[in-house]
Amino acid sequence: MIRWVAAVLALAGLLTAATCGSDSFTLDPNLGGETTRIDASRNSFSLPAPNLTTAERRAFEVGDSFFTQNWVTAPASTEARDGLGPTFNAQACSSCHVLDGRGAPPLPSHAGAHPGLLIRLSIPGADARTGGPLPDPRYGGQLQDRSVLGVPAEGVVRVSYETINGTYGDGTGYELRMPSLEITDLAFGPLAADIRTSPRLAPQVIGMGLLEAIPAEAIMALSDPDDADGDGISGRANIVWDGRLGVPALGRFGWKANVATVEQQAAGAFHGDLGITSSLHPDENCPGGQTACSEALTGGSPEITESRLGAVTIYTRTLSVPAMRGADTEPVRSGARLFEEFGCASCHTVTHQTGIVDIAALSEQTIHPYTDLLLHDMGEGLADGREDFAASGREWRTPPLWGIGLIEAINGERFLLHDGRARTLEEAILWHGGEGEEAKDAFRLADPEQRAALIAFLEAL
Repeated sequence: MIRWVAAVLALAGLLTAATCGSDSFTLDPNLGGETTRIDASRNSFSLPAPNLTTAERRAFEVGDSFFTQNWVTAPASTEARDGLGPTFNAQACSSCHVLDGRGAPPLPSHAGAHPGLLIRLSIPGADARTGGPLPDPRYGGQLQDRSVLGVPAEGVVRVSYETINGTYGDGTGYELRMPSLEITDLAFGPLAADIRTSPRLAPQVIGMGLLEAIPAEAIMALSDPDDADGDGISGRANIVWDGRLGVPALGRFGWKANVATVEQQAAGAFHGDLGITSSLHPDENCPGGQTACSEALTGGSPEITESRLGAVTIYTRTLSVPAMRGADTEPVRSGARLFEEFGCASCHTVTHQTGIVDIAALSEQTIHPYTDLLLHDMGEGLADGREDFAASGREWRTPPLWGIGLIEAINGERFLLHDGRARTLEEAILWHGGEGEEAKDAFRLADPEQRAALIAFLEAL
């Protein structure tokens, strides 16, 4: 009952009554509150929030440059940007987050480095201090498929797909892709016998500061770990390690909500993806036994200064959220109603209020991100079998849906879900299992007009 009421109240935050008629309403196109911009161009994920101060705008521009431009091997004349590697997955944040959008998985015929998709590695158990996953003893917590001169890359990743056929309720067929991961050419011997692997696609980075500004108690109020209300939805909070404060904290970011803050997400990506050290990750990313890696020249200690990490954090916190398009059209409005009727809003919570934070532009905003930031069991079809703090091998954080309709315009293609297996919005819905099974079946069994309306609504976000 609690979650049903929360879903209805959330939808009410987005739907504003226009007349006394029960079926008349308007949709609020300002998905990011006052940080929203009316822009549907290829650059719509890369714009600063319009309500920043002059000083914040300057910090945004500095952060943009360190997010966008390539880092180089040390030593180099460009001391502010040297220290890449020694092993890495990408040369810049924007290599994976193209135009601040999503990455793309490699084509089945492509073997080798492919920025945008990374492979998490771990073995069973948890770190005694942080509670996080244990790394592979030879390869660490993430496979590094690129390296600087004189240092071996750790391995080569290949992805292949099996076709799964299904049928809508009206008899129309559809095809899904089940990915299969292969890691070859391992430079330091085999992976652990009990290795857990998980492919992760880089997501769009808009609205992160707004999600960080939602009070923790509001997110916890949506959790129902034991499904006390019996609605089949049992969202759970992931309690993770706050590396800045050295205490447990609510996880909000990453595919399994395994990171507490935007700063820690940025620092973790610099370290894990680019091999750039920071105050939060001061040691080079060289697992035991990788001698050439540990002996390689560095770009200083740390390689990204506190002020530059802060500027990148400001940048990723204050990217604007594009406005909803076609909010006053009937297909979009019909789709919004179906979104609630099918049960999608039970996890993709429509509306949140941000609290008061250090950036006034993000404070006390009414936002519509379509996420509860909680973990949900999504069924065996999407399971990676890899635990991450409290997240099980079948659980994933509800991803925000704002901006989802613009991904194809920005990236030139649309690869959805944590590993990019879904090529369309329909495929992404049809992969839902576990707690999303009922909503998926409601969509699958709906008539073509209803399915089209729901997709029109998602395309408008």
